[in-house]
Amino acid sequence: MKYAIHTLNKAFDHRVRLGVMAVLLANELVSFNDLKESLDLTDGNLASHVAALEKAGYVLVSKQFVGKKPNTTYAATTEGKLAFQQHLAALEKLLRS
Repeated sequence: MKYAIHTLNKAFDHRVRLGVMAVLLANELVSFNDLKESLDLTDGNLASHVAALEKAGYVLVSKQFVGKKPNTTYAATTEGKLAFQQHLAALEKLLRS
């Protein structure tokens, strides 16, 4: 029996990126702190994985100030949503094989 492992998206290989995309698909917009807390990550770990997803075009990062405090929010792009849904479909297909 052949498995179509090549259909999995390498951008989602790491569990942190998988978690980030899962949270972003469940929520339209998520703050840095909310994402960090929900996935139990350090600042640097979250930032590096989000940067990889942003570079792939899957996450939109918005930085602004609320008063004097920086406020970073994240949202999945249309391309990111589609890529993640395709990745999940490929995983399901592998599980059914």
